[in-house]
Amino acid sequence: MTDRDDELRRKLGWTGPEETDYEPSAAESEPAPPTREGPVRPPVDFVPPSPADTWDTRDGDLGATSELARPSAPSWESGPPLGVREPERPGGSFRQPPQRFGPPPGTARNTGPLPPGAQPWRPAPEHQPPRPQGPPMQMPGGHPPQSTQPWFPGGYGPDPRMAPPASGSYADRIRQDDLVPQRRVPPSRGWRFVVYKATFGMVNLGRGPDEILQAQLEAKVRSPLRGHFKVGVMGKGGVGKTTVSASIGSVFAELRQDDRVVAIDADTAFGKLGSRVDPRAQGSYWELAADQHLETFADIRNRVGNNSAGLFVLAGEGTPARRRVLDPAIYREATARLDRYFTISIVDCSSTMDTPVTQEVLRDLDAMVVVSSPWVDGAAAAGQTLDWLAARGLTSLLQRTVVVLNDSDGHADKRTRSILAQQFSAQGQVVVEVPFDGHLRPGGVIDRTGEMSPATRRKFIEVVAALAEYYPTHDDRTRERY
Repeated sequence: MTDRDDELRRKLGWTGPEETDYEPSAAESEPAPPTREGPVRPPVDFVPPSPADTWDTRDGDLGATSELARPSAPSWESGPPLGVREPERPGGSFRQPPQRFGPPPGTARNTGPLPPGAQPWRPAPEHQPPRPQGPPMQMPGGHPPQSTQPWFPGGYGPDPRMAPPASGSYADRIRQDDLVPQRRVPPSRGWRFVVYKATFGMVNLGRGPDEILQAQLEAKVRSPLRGHFKVGVMGKGGVGKTTVSASIGSVFAELRQDDRVVAIDADTAFGKLGSRVDPRAQGSYWELAADQHLETFADIRNRVGNNSAGLFVLAGEGTPARRRVLDPAIYREATARLDRYFTISIVDCSSTMDTPVTQEVLRDLDAMVVVSSPWVDGAAAAGQTLDWLAARGLTSLLQRTVVVLNDSDGHADKRTRSILAQQFSAQGQVVVEVPFDGHLRPGGVIDRTGEMSPATRRKFIEVVAALAEYYPTHDDRTRERY
């Protein structure tokens, strides 16, 4: 065997006899990787020992662990620099953990006898979260209960990032308006109506702002009503008091077709309400109060008149030849019978406020309308009416009063109407200006509201909507309202 073979045997670490024919394999012939000098890297599952593990109780100096904790200078021996790939090692690409010597971390070492007065070393307890006070709940079998809540970072309980569940049932949260598209209501007037008709309904721009406002007013008139609703109409003679009474009653009858509406003529000075609503009406207070066989609405129907709008009317004494004076007892008996079959009553009061019948009417009103002309004399008379109500202590009824500036002849200027409207509204009353309408001229029959001009009908709808604010919300037929 030559010197070269001896040198090769020493490099490979071969110590067998020289006479053997053993040949190392290819894997064994590879040189072993160079052994690193210096501290080795700790494994992945390495737990650093506590300071008590490295304290030498004999001399008070740090043990060998303190030497390992010193940072070493960066070199190739402690690992490749950043950005340089380390060559693969035999046995795979994963680094093999180094062998661990000595006792496991956290255990005491035998360092000899303790000095006098020294306490024996014990491992530090692990940190645990505080537990709730009270005895733990035990399940059958002695096992502690297990939580059924899902786990979130930070402990058990609902995730704060999730929105709280909505209140109510599932059926309440399913709304039809969100699922079914709403169809626009076709317009009924204006340029939108022209476009709708010109395109044969293909272009529906919907109702305009004025139509939407009118629809809201009509919906207010149709709002729920409990018991009876009585409205009194007062004003100086010649201002259109009877015309306003018939117009208001007709609007009520058209918009509230499920309720019966009656207009009552309580003017003792030969009222003309019956002739403005139904000239053929034959009944009066005296026939209605004297009839002892009023058991159905058909019996009442023969004592009152009506127009095409659905407004019924109880006429007053229209024949001067048999002059019969209306007194409070007759009025009370007749209206009590009407209350059995009619929900809304419009009472056309006398121009004289001090009459006993007017006093009886004011005792049972839910709201009142004071009619004034857009002139100085008519406005002064309306102001005196309001003052008379305040002087009699009818402040509650005064707060439920609507003032109507009725232009019965069409000669009132805009400036005068504006000044009067400001003066009345400054006292807290709702003021509505009704323009002139030739269909409502004195002596004409008010048959239906569709025959009025659109502006006049709109104003009367505003008057009725203002009165609807004072609908009774509960059945209070027995109380006195003034």
